[in-house]
Amino acid sequence: MEPDGAASDQTGLGSAETKTHFKVTRFIMEAGVKLGLRPIPVATACTIYHSFFRATVAPAPYDPYLVAMAALYLAGKVEEQHLRTRDIINVSHRYLHPQSEPLELDSHFWELRDSIVQCELLMLRVLGFRVSFQHPHKYLLHYLLSLRQWMNRHGWERTPISAAAWALLQDSYHGGLCLRYPPQHVAVAVLHLALQCYGAEVPAHVEAERPWWQVFSEDLSKAQIDQIILDLIQIYTLDAEIA
Repeated sequence: MEPDGAASDQTGLGSAETKTHFKVTRFIMEAGVKLGLRPIPVATACTIYHSFFRATVAPAPYDPYLVAMAALYLAGKVEEQHLRTRDIINVSHRYLHPQSEPLELDSHFWELRDSIVQCELLMLRVLGFRVSFQHPHKYLLHYLLSLRQWMNRHGWERTPISAAAWALLQDSYHGGLCLRYPPQHVAVAVLHLALQCYGAEVPAHVEAERPWWQVFSEDLSKAQIDQIILDLIQIYTLDAEIA
């Protein structure tokens, strides 16, 4: 299922592939919202998608949008928020072909449904049935609650650090940071970047003996935080190029 106006670009395969995965991950997120998925199932779908293509030989002979649809279907099962294949197909078709009529329940529809089911089975085999992941979300929630107690209450309420950190975390799934770094490290990095964006500083007494981020994750260094933030910034750079 290719989007309207999709072009075949074989030049600069690595760059083209990266851009494709960025676009398809965005599709997963937007389709997930339309399907009513909670943030964790959407994060699981993105992680399944990235994990599958990481485990296959590039250039992989798979339709990335079909893989994305199967990832949404599988993530719903993993996170116990089951989706109907019919709903996934309808939402995906409207997203990829916004000017076309809704799909009829014809042979094409049933072939697409069967393709999603077969792709789901393929992904399970490729990933060795390891499709349950530990996400940074619970760590970020805990860190935000702790940081709120450390910071000046009025300053915290005036600055949308929490909203920014959650937005940065969601955007991190465009680039597969979830596969490269431990979830607690990603949570600290997005929080660190959110604080930097608004010029907020953690009170000095919290850092009396060690940096505040090592209170949350003892094995994390400033250099590691900087690398995660750099990878995240590259996602926004890619977004600007695509736009």
